[in-house]
Amino acid sequence: MSTRVHQLAKELGIASKDLIDKLHSLKIDVKGHMSILDDDIAVLVKEELKPKKAAKPKAKEKVSAPKKAAAPAKKKATKKAKEPEAKVKQPKAVEKKIEPKVEVKIEVKIEEKIPEVKEEVKPELKVLKIGFPVVVKDLASKLGIKPADLIKKLLDKKVLITINQALNEDVACSICSDFGYLLEKPPTFEEAFLADLDKPDDFKKLKPRAPIVTFMGHVDHGKTSLLDTIRKTKVADKEAGGITQHIGAYEVVLPKGNVTFLDTPGHAAFTAMRARGANVTDIVVLVVAADDGIMPQTIEAIDHARAAGVTIVVAVNKIDKQNINLDKVKKQLAEYNLTPEEWGGKTITVGVSAKTGQGIDSLLEMLLLEAELLELKANPEKPATGIVIEAELSKGKGPIATVLVSNGTLKIGDMVMVGINYGKIKAMLDDKGRRVLEAGPAKPVEILGLSGVPQAGEKFYVIADEKKVRDIVTTRQMDAENKKLAGKTSKITLEELYNKVKVGEVKELKIVIKADVQGSLEAIKDSLEKLSTEEVKLLVIHSQVGDINESDVMLASASNAIIIGFHVNATNEAKALAKQEEVEIRIYSIIYETVNEIQAAMEGMLEPVIEETFLGRAEVRQVFNVSKAGVVAGCFISKGRIPRDAICKLIREKEILFKGKMNSLKHFKDDLKEAKEGFECGISLGFKDIQKGDLIEAIEIRKVARRLK
Repeated sequence: MSTRVHQLAKELGIASKDLIDKLHSLKIDVKGHMSILDDDIAVLVKEELKPKKAAKPKAKEKVSAPKKAAAPAKKKATKKAKEPEAKVKQPKAVEKKIEPKVEVKIEVKIEEKIPEVKEEVKPELKVLKIGFPVVVKDLASKLGIKPADLIKKLLDKKVLITINQALNEDVACSICSDFGYLLEKPPTFEEAFLADLDKPDDFKKLKPRAPIVTFMGHVDHGKTSLLDTIRKTKVADKEAGGITQHIGAYEVVLPKGNVTFLDTPGHAAFTAMRARGANVTDIVVLVVAADDGIMPQTIEAIDHARAAGVTIVVAVNKIDKQNINLDKVKKQLAEYNLTPEEWGGKTITVGVSAKTGQGIDSLLEMLLLEAELLELKANPEKPATGIVIEAELSKGKGPIATVLVSNGTLKIGDMVMVGINYGKIKAMLDDKGRRVLEAGPAKPVEILGLSGVPQAGEKFYVIADEKKVRDIVTTRQMDAENKKLAGKTSKITLEELYNKVKVGEVKELKIVIKADVQGSLEAIKDSLEKLSTEEVKLLVIHSQVGDINESDVMLASASNAIIIGFHVNATNEAKALAKQEEVEIRIYSIIYETVNEIQAAMEGMLEPVIEETFLGRAEVRQVFNVSKAGVVAGCFISKGRIPRDAICKLIREKEILFKGKMNSLKHFKDDLKEAKEGFECGISLGFKDIQKGDLIEAIEIRKVARRLK
C-alpha cells in the first residue's frame, strides 16, 4: 500500500504545500502533491508531525515541578558548592574571548566611512518633471535661465530652433543634463489615477479565489467533449453545483471550491487576448488523446501556454479506448519537458474519458490542488477590476460584454470604464442566465449598460466619479485617433530593431520559425540559436513544419516576435492578420541568407562602441578677453590639424577641464575652416578658465557598430 502526498495532508489537516515543505525539511524527496509515499514513511511522518503538538504541555510540567521542590535544595548544598569551583575557571576563558571589543570599534569606523563613499558619487542632477513636447520658452523658465542662452546651447548641438518651437523628449533630456537637471515625464492623469486603483492590496484583506482554467490541445482530441461532460455531470448533481453553456466562461461549484472555465476556440483566442495584455488564465489544461498522442496543434498549444508563463496540467483523454499506450504518450510529453509526476517530473497528468466520465472528478481535484499551490488570492472588498472575455451588439439589449472579475466585487449600478467605452451597469447575468446583484473575484458575468462594444482582452475598472471617467475616455479616444493618423507600428521589425532597444533592458529577439521539412527546420533553429550572446538573446518560441497560419501570427503578435518562413507560404488569412496586427513575416529560400539577416539585425541591437580619433593638438601661448567673443586662446598648432567643427578637450597637467565643441576658430579677424600644423590661430571654447600653457586637443567621435562575438 502507498499514500499520496495530498491524501496524507488531508489526514493531518494541513495544506498540501505546507506538508511538502515539511517533507523537504525532513529530507524526504517529493516532487509535488501527487508524489507517492511508502506506508513506512507515511507512519514516520505522522509520528513526526503529530507528537510535536502534544509535547509542549509536558515541557511545561517539567518546568513547573522544580519550583515546588525548591525547599529541599539545602541537602544538595555540598554538591553544588563544588560546582562553582569548576565554573570559576570559565570566567577567565570568557574574559579572554571578550577581547573582540577592538573589532567593534573597527566596525564602527567602517560604518562611518560608508557615507563618505556615497558623497564621492555626487548625484548632482536635480529632477525636473515636464510634459512633452515642451516649448523652448517654457523649458528656459523651468531651468531658470534666459531663452537666448538655451537657444545658444541648442545651436552648439546643431539644433536650429526658435523661442516658440517645441523640443522633443530626446533633445530636451540632452540639453537639460548640461544644466544639471534630469528630466522625468510626469504620469498622465489617467496613469496616476489608475495606478492608485492598481495598488497592492492589504495582505489581511486577501481571500482565496477560484482558479481560471483554459482547455487547449489538438483538433478532435476532446476539448469540447470534456467541457460538455463536466457540464452535464455537474448539472445532474444539483448538490455539487452546476454549469451551463450560456456565456464564454463557466463556473463549476464543487464542495471543496470553485473552478472557472474559459470556453475559447483553441489557442488562437487564448493568444489573441494575451496579445492585448490580458493574461487571464491561471492554469492551462492540455488535452491529449491517448490514441493519437502529441500532434502539431498540441505542440502549438504548449508553446502558447509557455509563452504566457501559465501552469500546464495534462489531461490524457479517451482512456476508455482499447489498444492504447499511455506510456508512449507520457514519453512524448517528457520530450517536451512535461514529465509526469509518476515519472519523477513536476507535471500533473490525469487520465480522463469524456465518454464515460472516468477521471473527471480527479481532474477537478487536481485543479483545486494546483490552485492551492499557486496561492490565488483577491480582495473582494474593493471596487471591481477585471477583463472582457467577449462582447457583442444585441438588437434588443444593446452592447453586451462578458467580463471576468479579477479583483474586488462588481455590483449593479457601478460606473464601469473599459477601453473607450463606459456606462452604468443596468443588469448582470451569471453563467446560468440568472440575474445577479453582484459578482466577486473569478466570477464570470454578462453586463449591460456600456456605451459601446469593447474589445476582448481589455481591462475594465469601476470608478465612482463619472466626471473623471469621461475625462479619461475622451483622452483615450483622442489618442486612438492620433495613432490611426500617425500609422506608427509598435511591433518588432528587422529594420527597426535597434530603435526598439531601451537602455538597461535585456535585449531579446523572439522568433517563430516555419519550414517545409523537419531537417531544414532543425538546421535553421540550431544556426539561429547559436547567435545568442550574453548581450543579445535569440529565443525561438515556436518552430514547426507547415505553412504560416493565423495561430503563428497571433503568437508572434502576443510575444512581439517576427516570423521566419523557409520554403513555405503564408495563408491569405495569416497575411491579412499580420497586416492588421503589424507582425513582420520574412520568407527565405537559402539558409545562410536567413542566418546573415538575423545576425545583422541582432548586431543592430548592440550598443555601438564610441571611438575617439585624435586630429590635432594646440598649445595655448596667450589668453585674450574679447568683449563679444569672451575668452579667446591664442594657440600654436603643434601637431595635426584643428577643424572648425571638431570636439575639443582643454587639458591642464593631464587633467581634462573641458570637452565640447568650439565656438570659433580664427586667424586674426578671418574665420578658418581648419588650422594646420605650424600655424597660429585663435580658439574660443566658450569656457572661461583657460590659462597659458594649457593644451587643446581636437578629436573626432565616431560610433562604430559592434559585431557579435
